[in-house]
Amino acid sequence: MALGPRLDLRQSQSLVMTPQLQQAIKLLALSNLEVETFIGEAIDANPLLEIGDSAPSDGMDAPPEELRRTHLESSPVDQLVAEGRVAEDRPLDIDASALDRDRDTGDGGLADLSAAHDFSGGGGEGPDIDERGRFDETLAEHLHAQIGTTTSDPQLLFVARWLIDQIDEAGYLTIPLAEACEALGLSMVVVERALGHVQSLDPTGVGARNLAECIALQAREADRYDPCMARLIANLELVARGEVARLKRLCNVDDEDFAEMLAELRSYDPRPGLRFGSGAGEAVVPDILIRAGKDAKGNAGDWDIAINQATLPRLIVNRSYYVEMRGACVSKDAKAWLGEKLADANWLLKALDQRQKTILKVAAEIVKQQDGFFRHGVAHLRPLTLKTVADAISMHESTVSRVTSNKYLHCNRGTFELKYFFTSGVGSSDGEGASAEAVKAAIRQLIDAEDPKAVLSDDALVDLLKGRGFDLARRTVAKYREAIGLGSSVQRRRQKTLAGVR
Repeated sequence: MALGPRLDLRQSQSLVMTPQLQQAIKLLALSNLEVETFIGEAIDANPLLEIGDSAPSDGMDAPPEELRRTHLESSPVDQLVAEGRVAEDRPLDIDASALDRDRDTGDGGLADLSAAHDFSGGGGEGPDIDERGRFDETLAEHLHAQIGTTTSDPQLLFVARWLIDQIDEAGYLTIPLAEACEALGLSMVVVERALGHVQSLDPTGVGARNLAECIALQAREADRYDPCMARLIANLELVARGEVARLKRLCNVDDEDFAEMLAELRSYDPRPGLRFGSGAGEAVVPDILIRAGKDAKGNAGDWDIAINQATLPRLIVNRSYYVEMRGACVSKDAKAWLGEKLADANWLLKALDQRQKTILKVAAEIVKQQDGFFRHGVAHLRPLTLKTVADAISMHESTVSRVTSNKYLHCNRGTFELKYFFTSGVGSSDGEGASAEAVKAAIRQLIDAEDPKAVLSDDALVDLLKGRGFDLARRTVAKYREAIGLGSSVQRRRQKTLAGVR
């Protein structure tokens, strides 16, 4: 074989991700509100696009039979999206439980105490999300706005503002005063005076270094910090363990006084900063609407499923404007630019239509698989995986994953994220398996109904769950019990003992 330069012709196939295909894939993963923002940006960039008049509709005008028969147009791009033959899917699922863990304040008892004893008068996790999101300003902004009225000393004001920046979202100071003195190069006396100014701000209890100091600040504000209350606050670990008799001896009070002190303690907020959010909160707007349909006789039939059109503007291409601009174009480059804008506009409309069809197709299959949940509640939630839905509707798992990301479904039972319906399965007596959410609901129901004098152990829960058709090991029951925030039998017995003190 001779060595030398030569020309060869080779034929090969390759999959190229065009900008249009990338846009179609991106639209699948966006929520309706994000799509609305995307459309607004597209209108700004393309003069041929505009918002059309929306036809009056209640958002449920498509019959379920038609929705279930919805199929994808067999264009090459649509097929690529449906089959998932694109870049590897990497959904960014967030573990909500990891974001909501209690902060360790150094007192060794904040998490356990909050789980065993409700100081705020509500749930153990602090204010509801609606209450936390009602403020436009953050905790730091709220404190900085007040600190200037507490002192005119420039040095104290500087140190106080510095300390405010070291306070976490719960309202606790995150740095020891010794480290603060070293970082600022000031004496302990100056830093403590500045901290005193911070702790005088609203909300009461902010700037505390541990739970006991936070509660003590609130007790002083309420003029209830007498020697008996001081001893009670100094022994919060005994409150968490429910050692009522020992606490009464330490405080030297009778049953009636102790009940009043405990009620006062419950009224204090162990996390005063949580009433402020990290910014303005946003309400969840559902992307898909579901309601029960009726058959010819007026009985409950299939489900009506529709895209929430209230959050999606009706996008159209202004053809008359295109014709007018086409006639005014004299140069070749101008005509090419206008043709490119028309192609982009048509592609976007097609991609949005494809997105709606795909979402409806996935949602219809989820509703079909979880029909028991929508009719009877969480106890009838079935185990479901992305692969099960993907195989049923002849799509790729990555496509189903994109469709179910950042999407919410509204039904008569509330608003749920689509990923809520994909749960792992556990063993059941009927052999079909049961959803982990159904098991959690059963455990919560059993614990809520337990006798305070006969608290159920995990072994007892195993036996009761077997009677309901759930075949679970004790460690599995303990895992699910902890996942829904319920303590062990010992912790619940202490909590009920404290709750019984009036």
